[in-house]
Amino acid sequence: MWTKHHKQRKLGRLVLPAITIAFLGYFGYHSVHGELGLIATEKFERVRLERAADLAKLVERREALERQVQLLSDGSLEKDMLDETARYQLNVSRADEIVIFNSYF
Repeated sequence: MWTKHHKQRKLGRLVLPAITIAFLGYFGYHSVHGELGLIATEKFERVRLERAADLAKLVERREALERQVQLLSDGSLEKDMLDETARYQLNVSRADEIVIFNSYF
């Protein structure tokens, strides 16, 4: 009866751990530096916060404009608001007035 006796190789024991380390290293790197990794998530969050602040400013500006339009509408026309807008648009004032330029129009 013939038997084969294989000698244990030292390299054979390192194959599975080497493949495991390569696998974990590849996915670990991409979980931090990848397109959807931790760094990209932080950047996305920064951009989101900046845009939320911009949105808040735009909403505030829109509400101010809506209030002005409401004051100038036909149903509740306020003469002071109409006078102020006309003076600003025509760039005129009376001699006894002090003019403070404010660029909200």
